Amino acid sequence: METSAQLNKPKKPLISQILVILVMAALLSAESYFGYKLYTLSAQQEQLKEDYSTANNITFGVFSLDLWRDKLSGIVTNKIKSFKVTKEQKQELKEEVEKQLHGMIDQVVHQFNKPQKSLGDKLKKFAFKQLVEPKELHAQVPSFAQTIVNRINSPRAIKKLKGIANTEFNELAEQIYDSTATAQSKVSSYLFKKYKVNNISTFNKHLETELEEIRKTTYNYAYAMLGCALLAICLWLPLRKKQHLHTPLFIMSLLVALALLLVGATVSIIEVDARLSTLEIHLLGEKIAFSNQVLFFQSKSILGVAEVLLQQPKPDSITVGILIIVFVLILPILRMIARGIHLLCKPPIAENKVNRYLTFEAGKWDMADVMVVGILMTYIGLNGILQSQLGGLNMKTETLVTTTVNYTSLQPGYIIFVGYVALTIALSFILKKVDCPPQDK
Repeated sequence: METSAQLNKPKKPLISQILVILVMAALLSAESYFGYKLYTLSAQQEQLKEDYSTANNITFGVFSLDLWRDKLSGIVTNKIKSFKVTKEQKQELKEEVEKQLHGMIDQVVHQFNKPQKSLGDKLKKFAFKQLVEPKELHAQVPSFAQTIVNRINSPRAIKKLKGIANTEFNELAEQIYDSTATAQSKVSSYLFKKYKVNNISTFNKHLETELEEIRKTTYNYAYAMLGCALLAICLWLPLRKKQHLHTPLFIMSLLVALALLLVGATVSIIEVDARLSTLEIHLLGEKIAFSNQVLFFQSKSILGVAEVLLQQPKPDSITVGILIIVFVLILPILRMIARGIHLLCKPPIAENKVNRYLTFEAGKWDMADVMVVGILMTYIGLNGILQSQLGGLNMKTETLVTTTVNYTSLQPGYIIFVGYVALTIALSFILKKVDCPPQDK
């Protein structure tokens, strides 16, 4: 009986280890699933916003001469079509015509009253004085002016004047061309076909609705990932005195942290979105309006930032990109591997200088926590600069109204990366406090 008890005794630790591994595996599987969904939706969100910013880019709006031409043409054409001469304008026109006629009569009289040298000019001057009385001509000016004004304002004359004005303006408008209309037409046609819509209004509404749904879902997945990581750490509380469970629990915790690192490094961490919400110009009694003009948009993950830096021609940018990859991504992964080796392997391997250095001393080179602070400071500084610059564009006068909006924000990737840093700090503390000697192979 005693021998049988001794044989059955090792089974309890083995069973408990298997149970711990299964529970942690379930948490890791759930976390990995949430991370995959978060990564997929984040990429989809980034593509949707890229398309949205392209379709609503300020280049195809406020900065487009073609669009300005079309809007101004519509206003001027309507003004020409609705053109009518008021009584006040007719009176002013009559007074101006009378002034011109009086001036013409005075000029003619002056010409004939000048000393004439030739016989023909002298005869003309004599005939003029005998047949023409300047006072009578001046007296007839008001009736002549009224006749001219009536002729000018006849329906036939007005229609002809409108036609001439409209033709001249259209010829001038056709000379204004900056090729943005062609580019916008191609881009819009592609995007409308891609999202199965017919106009920009429907396009914007469709993408805004979809983006709002994705935003809520991505944050839910991010919180779910952090929840799994929190549960993994909470398992240490009831099992902290179970020394035989420390090794499998710590190894699985490392895998949980690795999942957070991979997702946090590849999912968008910050999004910069500056827009001209409205621009209204009052011209010729009409309003020219532009809305939802994207000034700048960019969305990047940590890995994306490193890739952009590596693609720059400047050596300093390439150096910073390499440092980010090495000290924010590669070194943390190497430290996780070293910790796993420290717990699983025999002393000759687990306690060698390189492995021990990576496990306990390389933390000063791990820049993940520095990256968290750096991203936060970048967001605060960038957000402040954008708020200041965009605020300077806000205007409200009788003829011009502009409104800007700043949608710059931290993204779920930042939350995940912060969770990874917090988890690794907790695991470092646990590794120093618990006694987890390497198991014999």
